[in-house]
Amino acid sequence: MSEAPSSKPAIIVLYGPTGVGKTQLAIELSRLLGGEIIGADSVQVYRGFDIGSGKPTPEELGGVVHHMLDVLEPTESIDAMRFAELADRAIEQTSRAGRVPIVAGGTGLWLRALLRGLVSVPPPDPALRAQLEAAFRRDPDAMRRRLLEVDPIAAARVHANDMIRTVRALEVHSQTGHALGALREAHALGAPRYRALVLSIELAEPHYTAAVERRTRAMLERGLVREVEGLIARFGPDVRPLHSVGYRQVLDHLRASVALAETEQRIVQATRLYARRQRTWARTDPDIAIRVTPAQARSPETLARLRAHLEL
Repeated sequence: MSEAPSSKPAIIVLYGPTGVGKTQLAIELSRLLGGEIIGADSVQVYRGFDIGSGKPTPEELGGVVHHMLDVLEPTESIDAMRFAELADRAIEQTSRAGRVPIVAGGTGLWLRALLRGLVSVPPPDPALRAQLEAAFRRDPDAMRRRLLEVDPIAAARVHANDMIRTVRALEVHSQTGHALGALREAHALGAPRYRALVLSIELAEPHYTAAVERRTRAMLERGLVREVEGLIARFGPDVRPLHSVGYRQVLDHLRASVALAETEQRIVQATRLYARRQRTWARTDPDIAIRVTPAQARSPETLARLRAHLEL
């Protein structure tokens, strides 16, 4: 693997499935290493999406600076390229202040864009996209079969109900004749943009499931349903972040009278399914250098390795 230019700042990246404890770990490492957090979470960027995204409170941060929280209105859109641009600025600002940039999140494509840049593909075609979205709404199973046929790599990473990512992969294939998944895999071996040490934070399945169950119960007790009711009142039910994991299930609770106990279980199940895709990404990511549990990430051995990376 090629190395980033020595002029680039050394950064630490914490990747892992939703609810594994990345934020708390990033806060602790920021205190130990003199760092600031750069978030890579596709829901925490939105104002008002607090409880369901696991956004840290000011009390939890305890003075640690966390970039990339509350940077967009829910009606705005963001993609991997725009995230990388915003994160670049936050990393530069953090580095100039003499602090360590600690990137934390579970949105794999965003991290790929930050660490390696994005594969060059044509811009979205509004007419083609509208056609594909209409076809997905008519028959999502048929669109899933089509994606499996033309782009099995993308299909392995995209949930069958994920219209946005399914349509994008099919759109790129229609535009270029090439599979987006294969293009991204090839691009992943390109030149790195930062001197990054990437940690994959992992938990054995029984421990992870228990953590997700505790997290989901805590979110509901903190008022997740009230949060969603307020967001619907302000922005309507169709803004994109309301269809992310956790929010989508509460939306069904409110609009389709799904019982709250069942909603809780649906959130746990959806989180676990999403985590599987995040783990699949981690297994194929060439940038991941260390695979540790949250406890191992706090060990003297791991901390020594992090400090050594920052001193190179």
